[in-house]
Amino acid sequence: MESMGEVLRSMNNSALRQRSRDLEQNLLNHPLVKQLQAEHPELDESRLRLHLSRLYQYVEESRHCANCPGLEKCPNDFQGHYSKLTVETVNGTADLYERKTACNLKIARDNQDNIRKRIRSFYVDERVLNGGYDEIDIMGKDPRRVSAVNRIFDYIASAKENGLTSRGIYLQGSFGTGKTFLMCYMLHELAIAGYSGVIVYMPDFIEELKLIMMDNQKLKEMVDTMKNCDLLIFDDIGAENLNPWARDHVLGAILNHRMNRKPTFYTSNYPLDGLEKHLSITSKDGEEIYKGQRLMDRIAPFVDVIPLHGENQRGMSR
Repeated sequence: MESMGEVLRSMNNSALRQRSRDLEQNLLNHPLVKQLQAEHPELDESRLRLHLSRLYQYVEESRHCANCPGLEKCPNDFQGHYSKLTVETVNGTADLYERKTACNLKIARDNQDNIRKRIRSFYVDERVLNGGYDEIDIMGKDPRRVSAVNRIFDYIASAKENGLTSRGIYLQGSFGTGKTFLMCYMLHELAIAGYSGVIVYMPDFIEELKLIMMDNQKLKEMVDTMKNCDLLIFDDIGAENLNPWARDHVLGAILNHRMNRKPTFYTSNYPLDGLEKHLSITSKDGEEIYKGQRLMDRIAPFVDVIPLHGENQRGMSR
């Protein structure tokens, strides 16, 4: 079908004027237009003729959608949208109105974008967050993980049904058993339910703190984000090289704010007593048992410990 604009610009030629009339008639006889008339007998044909450009857009974009080449190659005027016509009666006269409507592909992509916006990561490989999740694959990867995976599934289901509590999870296991992956899966599923989440890779986070400790604004924004998100995950806690300031004034402040308010989650190679010993030792002051205990008082009472057993999956395809 030719562009309506091209035809109208050529109307000074009698042959093309006839073509314009033929185009108009073909448009009015198009099945989609006939269907519109059948559904709205109150709409006079004279009103349709006043809105030929809308009818043309409606027919063309319907044809494009019927032969959809995918969202990225969408040929419609507004990517991922099509023209939807409605008939409304104003002051006793039925008239035709057009609005751009998002297609299913556009809605699905927007939903995925909104999910991603609810999740922030600090120093965690984005590929882990965006790699996609298959529950059957998660369950079947290693039979030894089944008990832990079921408890993660139960937590997700409970949060979706009953809302979040202040209680989090301490996921403890050896290297490469999928702790980070399971936490990212939980974040993704609860982001779908509308919750915001942050995952922090602890070794890199602590090193970064040393670089920005004099940048008060950046530090405040980072800490406030961790304090206020719905779900906070400290990934690989126990692998970082702590200093007293990061432990007592940053990590301690975050945990002090969240306890009894919002759930905090952890992945670690250490059991809880091993983590306490790790938190008692800093690169500057050596072992300070009471400070490790003080931090653990903000961790241990507010988590359920889930052991994760299984084979080291690193280097293996999921």
